[in-house]
Amino acid sequence: MEEFKLEIFARTSDYTELRFSRNGEAPAIRGLDRATIDSLIGLVNRVYAEDSVAQRVFGSTDLRELGEKLYDFLDGDERWLDQVSADPRGIALRISAEERLRHLPWELVVKNGSYLAVNELTPLLPIRASSALTSVAGDVKPQNRPLRVLFMATSPEGVEPVLSYEAEESGILTATANSGTELVVEESGTLEGLRFTAESYGAGHFDVLHLSGHATIDQGQPKFLVENELGGLVLASVDDIARAMVGQWPRLVFVSGCLTGGAPAAGSIPSMSESLVKAGAPMVLGWALPVGDVSATAFATHLYHALAAGQPLDRSVVTARQRLYTGQSRSWHLLRAYADASPLKPVVTPLNTAGRERVRVRHAADEFLDPQTRISRVASRAGFVGRRRVIQRCLRTLKQPFGSPGAAQALVLQGMGGLGKSTLASRLLERMPTHQRVVWFGRIDLTKFRELTSAVAFRTLDQQAEAAAMLARDDIDLFVRLRHLLDGPLDQIPCLFVFDDFEDGNLEERDGAYVLAPEIARILPALLRAIDETNSPSRVIITSRYRFPIPAGTTLRVEALETLTEVEQTKKVANLPNLRPQSPVGAGVKDRAILAACGNPRLLDWLDRIIVDPGLDLDELITAIENEAARFRESIFAQKLLGTQSPDLQRMLAKLNSVELPVPAATVHAVHDHPEAAAHIRRAAELGLLEEGADPETGEPRYFVSNVLRPLIRPLITDDEYREACAAAARSLYRIWVLEEPPAETGPKP
Repeated sequence: MEEFKLEIFARTSDYTELRFSRNGEAPAIRGLDRATIDSLIGLVNRVYAEDSVAQRVFGSTDLRELGEKLYDFLDGDERWLDQVSADPRGIALRISAEERLRHLPWELVVKNGSYLAVNELTPLLPIRASSALTSVAGDVKPQNRPLRVLFMATSPEGVEPVLSYEAEESGILTATANSGTELVVEESGTLEGLRFTAESYGAGHFDVLHLSGHATIDQGQPKFLVENELGGLVLASVDDIARAMVGQWPRLVFVSGCLTGGAPAAGSIPSMSESLVKAGAPMVLGWALPVGDVSATAFATHLYHALAAGQPLDRSVVTARQRLYTGQSRSWHLLRAYADASPLKPVVTPLNTAGRERVRVRHAADEFLDPQTRISRVASRAGFVGRRRVIQRCLRTLKQPFGSPGAAQALVLQGMGGLGKSTLASRLLERMPTHQRVVWFGRIDLTKFRELTSAVAFRTLDQQAEAAAMLARDDIDLFVRLRHLLDGPLDQIPCLFVFDDFEDGNLEERDGAYVLAPEIARILPALLRAIDETNSPSRVIITSRYRFPIPAGTTLRVEALETLTEVEQTKKVANLPNLRPQSPVGAGVKDRAILAACGNPRLLDWLDRIIVDPGLDLDELITAIENEAARFRESIFAQKLLGTQSPDLQRMLAKLNSVELPVPAATVHAVHDHPEAAAHIRRAAELGLLEEGADPETGEPRYFVSNVLRPLIRPLITDDEYREACAAAARSLYRIWVLEEPPAETGPKP
């Protein structure tokens, strides 16, 4: 696009100069008095206020009239814009204005009834110039490789609404699937995590930093809402973000949050985006006013599609805004672009450029294929929602060096079937792109275990041959072989070893619990000890319905999965083609199916498929939903798992099911007043009959019985016992949550 400069320079309090120029040319100058500027600012303040813009329908006439006034202001009697706005290359107009004029919505400029910012033939991109410096050194050339994006979403506890950051991430990946994008996700949502990631990859690695979350104005200053290590709220200033980036700014920063692009106090305070440019970022995008999830995600997908295809920065922003406009989004004009004097050239080359690097990272879902059908058994990145705190805890465990608190050689993802253990494991692999992946499904013996040498991309063929020969030496203890492997061929190749569906063939029932089967009892302890003794960064992930004794001399951390929360279920349903609110399926049927799923992701997927069966009438459809839920219970609680437990344990589950939210251990004891209550809790949690999660604030265990079990356990107690359980739970929770009394001693911890 052709570049022009417009400087609005206040010579005195009553007189302002406008200076208009093409790059390298002497500017044309005209003067304006204070009354003209006051009139324009007053009009903007009336028409473009936050509450009024949010209520306007698409195509509002008063916004168009405001756009005409802005055009006249810029054009003047000299017809500056009129002379250049017909250029088919489009115009990038770098506007330098201070204080009261910095917040004006130049994106609304209208010529001959058309918004220039979204004109398909001769577009105009207003860029608020925040610095005359050039932060990108030298002649900028596009990198001959795929686009690299560092993505960090923030979602602090207690901040509403919870954003659909998963949709934004998956939208970027989908939009850039053809041209390719290497998307690295910083999952912690913390400034410390952002700094660690930026430093780990080094200067120049990333082309884009994308921050997604909420923003606010606090004591007159723009702040971005990030998380602390426990998910609590932290208000991050521009200086905080700049320190986290340690000067390693990419070509583009997109702060996708409400109010990140708007100048507070009627322009007297610079916006977060402008301040980030002054802190060193070459170009920053932000939103002037509150913007909805859908519009923010749509803009991001179109923006990254254009950038990944090799389009220049300015043209990419214009294209994304045009797509919002053609989609009749009311937010099309809210996006603001700020920049220093750095060139706006392409970041990467087009797809078919000679010698262009390709994306080398496979999607983790490709590692979780059914051995018979070769179909992925996990949700795609687009279909994954929630589990934010769980993922954060798991990543801390997997990345923690030995000797530090919370370190472990293995992470066990445990819980009832259908809760998404395998999908979560897949998500963790995506979040650790520095590690290679070795995934086994079901039963593992030594022959199967040796396949790791073909799954790992060794640096040389000699290393691969050495590793294969080493593992084949059955005359040497397996632990010794693995220790040499991790100290030798795998010394510089960190791996994530995943044992998926571990309960299938690797565990044996013993006295109502589960222990390691003989073959895996040789393999797993040897691998864990070898990781420990070599101080290897490699780790093990296990997904299992049941818990099992920790092998001697090793450290495992168990992360128990819970039923989806209401917010997570809402996000999940929104991604399902037939259960989502916009689908043509009757609301009553959808509600029945969602209720029957009880927050279980797999059951939601199953029911989403059957409710569009054309051969079923309404009654048959409801029956099919109930039958599908029954089939799910049968598959999850196979081998009569529930029936093999003691009657008292079963009654505990029935009584605790009267409470439809996770509760602390003290409340379980209040509901199940039994001398063996601690043992019952422990056994039920080990078998996945009782969900054992963690309180997001205290980290203490909390327990929940899924309603999936209700048809099996409700008949085990009388109505009077059910009411007594409700009352006992209410009294306990009132003391703990309202009176904040310390919980009574409950005997040995489960």
